[in-house]
Amino acid sequence: MNSYSGYIRQPHYYETDQMSIIHHSNYIRWFEEARVDILNFLQLPYQAIEEAGLIVPVLEVSCQYKNMIRYGDTIRIDVFVEKYTGTRLDFRYEIRNDAEELMTIGTSKHCFLTKDTQRLVHLKKAAPDFHQIFMTYFQEHANNN
Repeated sequence: MNSYSGYIRQPHYYETDQMSIIHHSNYIRWFEEARVDILNFLQLPYQAIEEAGLIVPVLEVSCQYKNMIRYGDTIRIDVFVEKYTGTRLDFRYEIRNDAEELMTIGTSKHCFLTKDTQRLVHLKKAAPDFHQIFMTYFQEHANNN
């Protein structure tokens, strides 16, 4: 499998505060955008997951601001699968600017539930194809974590 090259984004003006610095509330949205992007890269778009009768709720999210991102900057959000157990999926995000400076670090933790009953499921049984994709990607990229 090819390596994920990151999610490239240019902040919008409306995401800034009065000092043209990106407001802290936007980073969580950016993590979600990057998460959607990597799932598409893995050929597991949310639509396919939901059509299989599954949902992937956010259990926890964190964000550590290292440097300010400003309007006009171009950023890359690298997304890593930090943990995958079949029932849990944890991501780590690293936001870098054009100079490769680390700007922000974040995490999000998720689980897999059935859409109808909202009960925890193990992908190995509920969606073996999805399980194999996540497991393979996690194992192939474990050294990056």
